[in-house]
Amino acid sequence: QVQLVESGGGLVQAGGSLSLSCAASGRTFSRYAMGWFRQAPGKEREFVATISWSGGSTVYADSVKARFTISRDNAKNTVYLQMNRLKSEDTAVYYCAAAQATIGLRPQMYDYWGQGTQVTVSS
Repeated sequence: QVQLVESGGGLVQAGGSLSLSCAASGRTFSRYAMGWFRQAPGKEREFVATISWSGGSTVYADSVKARFTISRDNAKNTVYLQMNRLKSEDTAVYYCAAAQATIGLRPQMYDYWGQGTQVTVSS
């Protein structure tokens, strides 16, 4: 069992930056691939970024590539999402998720989810 708690969301102006964190409970955090997803009002949950258990592999959605960076610290049981050059279309609730299998782009591939943190980008 893995419990995930996101933090770091908030209100930021377009062009600004935010850093999200996701703290995981459990001693097996390093065995999980981790992902970030987001969901805007009236839209489906969409993939943002994912990172392998070792941190050696990352994949990003085209919409955030070169602006967002996912990273992890297995010693701290934490995964991060650094978001730069934010746009109004980045406004959403951001969720972190853990997958026992390899990294994936679909929500169905993830086994555990956090409660989400709101990110609002004003234009």
